[in-house]
Amino acid sequence: MKVLSKRKRNWRPNAYYHVVMRGNNRQNIFSSEEDMYHLMRCISHAAERYRFALIAFCIMTNHFHLLIRSEDDLSLIMRQINRRYSDYYSKRYRHVGRIYQSRYFAKEVDTPQALLAVSRYIHRNPIETKIPMVDRLTDYPFSSFPSYDAGTISSLTFIDTHSILQYLPPPFEKTSSGYVTYCLHEIDELLSMEEYMG
Repeated sequence: MKVLSKRKRNWRPNAYYHVVMRGNNRQNIFSSEEDMYHLMRCISHAAERYRFALIAFCIMTNHFHLLIRSEDDLSLIMRQINRRYSDYYSKRYRHVGRIYQSRYFAKEVDTPQALLAVSRYIHRNPIETKIPMVDRLTDYPFSSFPSYDAGTISSLTFIDTHSILQYLPPPFEKTSSGYVTYCLHEIDELLSMEEYMG
């Protein structure tokens, strides 16, 4: 009987990818703050071994998002992150079987406008839920958004808070505070600005 092999993913070094990993059957795989902090540790461990940077990330209860640019093979990076977290989860909760819905989703983000839109979408996850998880995005510790806040000193060495700033459109300043303001605007406000700026 012929065994079907998994289709090889398209991946280009130093291209940007929006990566999403979901819990099996959309079930929660982050049941506590410690779980979310542990995933962040898994990402940090992967950053010690592989060359990559995150423009944005956000951990929710049943999935997480990464906007990543890597020199090393993305599949190797994700394999380490997912395996470390899965081992932790299985041990902590005595879980048997897989915790992820399937292989991670990855889509190349190939324009500056898309990069801004995807990063904004990722960062706004905690306030786009039916019941917002926080009042202010800078108060959500399980995303890269606080790293863009000028008043925050981030210890996350794998976060690249500079590359995206060059793509901010007028009237936003090409600074971290300009990016924060951009993300906090509603989509209809951004569209109105685009029309006004022509």
